[in-house]
Amino acid sequence: MSIHVLSGALDRFAKARVLVIGDIIIDHFLWGTATRISPEAPVPVVNVQRENLLLGGGANVLRNIVSLGGSGALCGLIGDDSMGHKAIELVGQLGVPTDGLVVGQRPTTVKTRVVAQGQQVVRFDREQTGVPSKKSLEALLHYLETNVHSFDAVVVSDYAKGVVSEHLMIRLHQLLHAVRHRDKRPLPLIVDPKPANAHCFVGATVITPNHHEAMQMAGMRIDDQKSLFAAARQIRDDLGCEAVLVTRGEAGMALLQGEDELVTIPTMAKEVYDVTGAGDTVAATLALGLAAGCAMGEAAALANHAAGIVVGKIGTACVTTAELREALQKDCA
Repeated sequence: MSIHVLSGALDRFAKARVLVIGDIIIDHFLWGTATRISPEAPVPVVNVQRENLLLGGGANVLRNIVSLGGSGALCGLIGDDSMGHKAIELVGQLGVPTDGLVVGQRPTTVKTRVVAQGQQVVRFDREQTGVPSKKSLEALLHYLETNVHSFDAVVVSDYAKGVVSEHLMIRLHQLLHAVRHRDKRPLPLIVDPKPANAHCFVGATVITPNHHEAMQMAGMRIDDQKSLFAAARQIRDDLGCEAVLVTRGEAGMALLQGEDELVTIPTMAKEVYDVTGAGDTVAATLALGLAAGCAMGEAAALANHAAGIVVGKIGTACVTTAELREALQKDCA
């Protein structure tokens, strides 16, 4: 694919506005070294040297959008607690509005990862999942009804914590049906799904399951190119979506669009250190590409290059415009 076409799309990212709806997570990292085994149990003793808090889940999609030069907003639930306040602070630091962050009655979801010598030792989660309260859902819907018209694309980032529900998706589809992109196209809806909620995503523009999620959604094993094509086609037919983009880790991606043949996209990753948040980067880049007027194949190619960069970083990372432009120049030379 022409580097001039893809670079031109990057130039248009600055004018693209993307709304992210979904589960907001705080990623808490404890970084240290492990040089001995505990005398209390056969586990490593980690000497913690530093820690940090990063936006995760749907919030990391927004973080990638801003890092890539776009703008947008986030709609989701946080708790009335210290981590919820931290989420507001971190989103505010991105230079985007925080009025889509609804304070609910349950705690903010936090994932804590202990990392020693660059390897994750353990992860523990603090969360309360399930359908939001009626008051929280009404607040989420009010934000969407008031603001969705001002964006060029919408991403649904489902981490199965409860924000993404059938009720919310029905109303979102109604709103999107009434809104048009500035060039009169329907607003693209990009969904990073969890299989349990697949029925909610009927009519999406593009859905981006990973390899294992695609097997669950299609109800079949994926062992080769033929079964990959069959699974993607089954997902497309079940959901009536325009395209299915299956992310396959070290095997790259596979795109099925309409009745076309499956297009496999080889990975651009040079080294894989950590896949944490890679799906967020794919969703963010794909959304920006579509919002900027790219064809689906062009947006998928950009997302593949971005994913190849982010898996070479440790932790919940994001990709910058400069990194993506440099990668395009090297890989398309």
